[in-house]
Amino acid sequence: MASLPLSCATATSATPLRHSSPPPLFTKPSLFTTRHANVSHHGRLLHVISAQKQNDNPENTPQGKLDRRNVLLGMGGLYGAAASLVSTPPEASANPVQAPQIDKCGTATDLSTGKKLDINCCPPVTDNIIDYKIPPVLRMKQRPSAHRVSAEYIFKYNLAVDRMKGLPADDPRSFTQQAMIHCAYCNGAYDQPGQGTLDLQIHNSWLFFPFHRWYLYFYERILGKLIGDPTFALSFWNWDNPKGMTIPPMFLDEKSAIYDSKRNQDNLKAIVDLGMTGNKDPLQVVSNNLTVMYSEMIRGNADVYDFMGQPYREGTAVNPGPGSSERGSHTAIHVFVGDPREPSGEDLGNFYSAGRDSLFYSHHCNVDRMWTLWQYFLPSNKVPDKKITDPDFLNASFLFYDENRQLVRVSVKDSLDNLKMGYEYERVDLPWLDYRPPPQAAAARITRTSASAAPKAETLFPLKLDRVVRFEVQKSKKGKADELLVLKNITVDTTKFLKFDVFVNDEDDGATELDKAAYAGTYTQVPHKTANKTATTSIRLKLTELYDDMDVGDDDTIVVTLVPRYQGPGVTIGGIKIIENPTPPSS
Repeated sequence: MASLPLSCATATSATPLRHSSPPPLFTKPSLFTTRHANVSHHGRLLHVISAQKQNDNPENTPQGKLDRRNVLLGMGGLYGAAASLVSTPPEASANPVQAPQIDKCGTATDLSTGKKLDINCCPPVTDNIIDYKIPPVLRMKQRPSAHRVSAEYIFKYNLAVDRMKGLPADDPRSFTQQAMIHCAYCNGAYDQPGQGTLDLQIHNSWLFFPFHRWYLYFYERILGKLIGDPTFALSFWNWDNPKGMTIPPMFLDEKSAIYDSKRNQDNLKAIVDLGMTGNKDPLQVVSNNLTVMYSEMIRGNADVYDFMGQPYREGTAVNPGPGSSERGSHTAIHVFVGDPREPSGEDLGNFYSAGRDSLFYSHHCNVDRMWTLWQYFLPSNKVPDKKITDPDFLNASFLFYDENRQLVRVSVKDSLDNLKMGYEYERVDLPWLDYRPPPQAAAARITRTSASAAPKAETLFPLKLDRVVRFEVQKSKKGKADELLVLKNITVDTTKFLKFDVFVNDEDDGATELDKAAYAGTYTQVPHKTANKTATTSIRLKLTELYDDMDVGDDDTIVVTLVPRYQGPGVTIGGIKIIENPTPPSS
């Protein structure tokens, strides 16, 4: 592929999944056991038995404080609401990032080549801007799983998109104008108001989830308005479930309005590779995918910022740091669908063109679903503080045109509750929820990782990561401990797609297999515009559960292996260290 190697499942019944599901694809023992959940002998989470009330939670909806346990996804049972959603911001407040000045929108950049785009990504200009108020929810929309939608749904969806494509080119609701929203916000067309030429970028920070939630919200309302159906809802590509790990068939009909020819032709019916390992064994790819989901949703996060992304305030340079979901499964789908025949991976494989593929919106519905799951339905003892109360987060704002062609200003604080915004997700199984990797055999201790031959980390860093590298890192405490692996000052070439995986005490070099205790997590970067084509960030990977799954004994060091999934240079890592977890989980 020339640049960024930057995806929805099969149509059956639209009936929501209830309390039954097929047996798991792999016969792995369920190790997902916490004091918050009862687990059956089949390894399926049955019900949550401990959850605090959220009486003081500003995210409770005004519609009778709807009980989320009864309205979203299932795993053969109900999830309890997450406890204690309050988190302390990691630094003093400055000012929130403000909505862009659309009359100052400039030329966007192809992030893969660094050249100015020959298209106009800017929206129609108006000085009539109002602050948006979410209307009362009269009927809750249900976003269906794309591989389970009915023929009636497919007809209505295509009709809506066809009418959107038929709107005048200067109508802000038109298909092209809607696609350009992502181009303008993500490819450097906007500067931060009052900050000179400092780019406004909604990726790789805590703005990632709320921006895309608002984007989908208005896109969905426009489609509903065009077909006269206010209950119309987008569908989500259920790529976290084996049944949904292929592009949904409704997007493959070449005669349909939602078809896009610019996709990777080798992947039209292939199983998605969320780990981007290149493994060709379908069963192993599915197992890798479930491991990736478990890692980024449960195992690897120590606090809210590890999942949501790092703080991004007024005056902050782009790329403060992506959260685990953004840099993991989200990026992998862009890579999987992007067309290698195109110079910059168009359509889904490049930020500026991603919105041209209807699959983009179905993909991001599932990304949004991951945020909802993480907020309210996953066990809260892993990361007890899941709510960001920093005013610089809550008061950040964006501009969108609504279904009535009115330019509106929206804020992050109004996007925190999907029920208040009037939609929920169809209930589907979460096979990754208890897909904890099997324990590493006692014989596979650090002695089998050639620790004696692994150099000390301090002798290698700063490190240019252009090959597989293995080294020894000092622990903060001997043996099992609540620790984080911190990779500091990761400087990347922002014009390239870059990814590397992290393994700990790996017993072999089977880098295409992720379903093992040694897999610690990943770093992935999608091309984005920066002034000097570089950006620097850091990531943290929680090691506590990993230690539980391997025999670290009383070791005071571990062996870390970094496996790049790209060719050539592009990543320099300034340093690596292990620290005690500053935000230990609840007991």
